[in-house]
Amino acid sequence: MSSNPAPTALRRSLGLWAIVGLGLGYMTPMTVFDTFGIVTGETNGVVPSAYLFALVAMVFTAISYGRMTRVFPSAGSAYTYASETIHPNVGFLVGWSSLLDYLLLPLVNALIVRLYLESFFPQVPGWIWVVGYVAAITAMNLFSMSSTSRVNGILVAFQIVLIGVFVALTWTALNAGAGNGTAFSLAPLFHSGVHLGAVIGGATVVCFSFIGFDAITMYTEEAKDTKTVPKAIVLALMIGGAIFFVAAWFAQSRFPTLAGFSFTDDTLPEIALKTGGLLFQILFISAAVAAAVASSLASHASVSRMIYVMARNGNGRISRTLSYVHPKFRTPATAVLLVGAVSLLAAAFTLEFVSSMINFGALIAFTVVNATVIIHFAIRRKQFRGAKQVVRNIVLPAIGMVLTGVLWANLHIDALTYGLIWLTIGIITLVVLTRAFRRRLGVKLDDDGEGDPAVITREGAPVDSAR
Repeated sequence: MSSNPAPTALRRSLGLWAIVGLGLGYMTPMTVFDTFGIVTGETNGVVPSAYLFALVAMVFTAISYGRMTRVFPSAGSAYTYASETIHPNVGFLVGWSSLLDYLLLPLVNALIVRLYLESFFPQVPGWIWVVGYVAAITAMNLFSMSSTSRVNGILVAFQIVLIGVFVALTWTALNAGAGNGTAFSLAPLFHSGVHLGAVIGGATVVCFSFIGFDAITMYTEEAKDTKTVPKAIVLALMIGGAIFFVAAWFAQSRFPTLAGFSFTDDTLPEIALKTGGLLFQILFISAAVAAAVASSLASHASVSRMIYVMARNGNGRISRTLSYVHPKFRTPATAVLLVGAVSLLAAAFTLEFVSSMINFGALIAFTVVNATVIIHFAIRRKQFRGAKQVVRNIVLPAIGMVLTGVLWANLHIDALTYGLIWLTIGIITLVVLTRAFRRRLGVKLDDDGEGDPAVITREGAPVDSAR
């Protein structure tokens, strides 16, 4: 028996629907109304088609995430899968690329809340709202993951109820002759003047909304049963995708063009006012604030888990500090505090600047996860000896790679520029950590509570390291 004290592990407190709720909170259903004007202009009025294209691309990737989660039940997500199936150095770069997006999402939500509150209280300096808001979100993530999931669930439910009210009011307006005059017109999907390139361009914008189903894998080490995580991934994606599509369909049917909108960069307030009047606008904006809070809770929790796992695999004082788990709260305390510190930058940055850097790393991670399925099952385990195995282990992930690759190639030039700069910094960091690639990075998976990490065989099955 080892004389060293066993490290504190994360608490397994999350059930299936708690994890699904965290994924939906991360995806932020209300976002469809914020970006409606931008995507309408990008696609020439077929926002639902953009969501449908993005959803199809994400479905193939979700299948790959689900399969790799069963093989490697660790909170590291794409970072772990790439490390184990390709090379730890590749895994580090995938994790580093994703880290940019995951770190920025809590910051974006804090920035959005700052903008909402500044519009209501222009005399109060914005940094005060940022400090108070970030402190509250950080404290909740620090003290209890189960409490975070419960609050998140309430906020997600509030959003869904308000979206349901929007659909009902819009249905009534359409039947009265507003917009397209019917909810059954195919114009929101396709009409003259619409081109596939424009739809793909719109999909690169709305795919930001789907970043969240993959973050579910970050909660693997806190799930009561790790077998529920793959199911939660698919459920969160399909439920979220259905909400996005239905909301976009009714919004596009009611507002086929942007005529009459005075501010198209964020159409949510005007959509609410035109749909149900001032009272509904107040409630709808309240739901938007709730959406930002829910996304803050979920994104803050997930990125802190990613930092924790990456640090757990390193050596030295910095790694030990970032992988610290609070013995009472059983949360990655230092990582949670670090994410909170980064989120404070919401007091200085603009939404346009921050949002331009998001999506680069996430789409890289999506593409690589699809590749790991092919590498692990088809190449390493030689599972390609029948039509079923070829489809599951080669065709489906290959389609996922192509679709996410198409989205990646169509990203805005700013996203590519800032993303490549961040990736370059990651390469330099990797060179330093590995002493010019002379030292191999390690990969430690889920701690078993007794101080021994789980060991993964070449076939991908976890075994007890004590044996």
